[in-house]
Amino acid sequence: MEPGGLEWLLVPMQQLVSWGAAGAMVFGGVVPYIPQYRDIRRTQNAEGFSTYVCLVLLVANILRILFWFGRRFESPLLWQSIIMIITMLLMLKLCTEVRVSNELNVKRRSFAAADSKDEEIKAPPKRSYLDFDLNYFWHWSKFTDYVQCVLTFTGVTGYITYLWLDSFLFVETLGFLAVFTEAMLGVPQLYRNYQNRSTEGMSIKMVLMWSSGDTFKTVYFILNQAPFQFSICGLLQVFVDIAILLQVYLYSHYPQKPVSHTAHPASTKAL
Repeated sequence: MEPGGLEWLLVPMQQLVSWGAAGAMVFGGVVPYIPQYRDIRRTQNAEGFSTYVCLVLLVANILRILFWFGRRFESPLLWQSIIMIITMLLMLKLCTEVRVSNELNVKRRSFAAADSKDEEIKAPPKRSYLDFDLNYFWHWSKFTDYVQCVLTFTGVTGYITYLWLDSFLFVETLGFLAVFTEAMLGVPQLYRNYQNRSTEGMSIKMVLMWSSGDTFKTVYFILNQAPFQFSICGLLQVFVDIAILLQVYLYSHYPQKPVSHTAHPASTKAL
C-alpha cells in the first residue's frame, strides 16, 4: 500500500478527534453542575451547594477572558470561559430564588443602592447608596445584585486591563491569577476534610469527575501549547484532586474520630 494511501482516512479522523477534544474542553467543565442544578430545582433546597463556587469561577473566567485580549490562546478555552460564566449565573439565579423563598428572615440584603425595608420592626424604608455589609457579601436577596456585582468587577478589571494591555508583566500576571484562582477551587474542601478528619457527605463520584476533568484539561493545555500559566495551574488542580482522593481513602479506612458535623456539600467543590 502506498504511504499516502491511508491519508484520506487519517486526516478526517484526526480532525474529528480534534473537534471532539475541543467540544469536551468547552462543555466538559459545566457537566458536573447539571445534575446539581436539576437536584436543586427538584428539591427546592440549595444548602448543598456553595454559591462561593460561583464567585470563584466567575472571577477566574472573567480574568481569563481579559487575559485573552493580551495574549490570544486557543479559542475553545475562550468559549469554555463564556459557557462557564453563563452556567454560574444560572446557578446563582436558581440558588438565590430557592434560598429567598425558604428564608424566614425578611431582611433584604442588596449590593447596590436600594430601598431597604425590615418588615420585622416595621421600620420606614431607608435609602442607602451601598448596602455593602461584608458579613452578607455574596448573600444578597436578588439575582440582580449578583449581576451588578459581576458587571462592576468586569468593568473595573476591564478598564485596568485596557490601560495596562501593553505591559507584558501585567498580562502574564493576569493570566496567572485567572487560572490560579480556578486551581484553588478544591483547596477549601481539602482543608475542611482535614479539619473534620472525615469526608462524610462528599460525593466520591464527583471527586472522580473533577479528577478526570482536570486531568483531561491539563493534558489539553500541554498538547496544545497553551500559555504556561494554564499548564502549571492545571497540574496544581490535579494534585489537589489527588490529595482529596487520598483523604477519602485515609478517612474511610482509618477513621480519625466520630463525626457529628453537618454533611459537606455533596456535589461541588465547597468554599
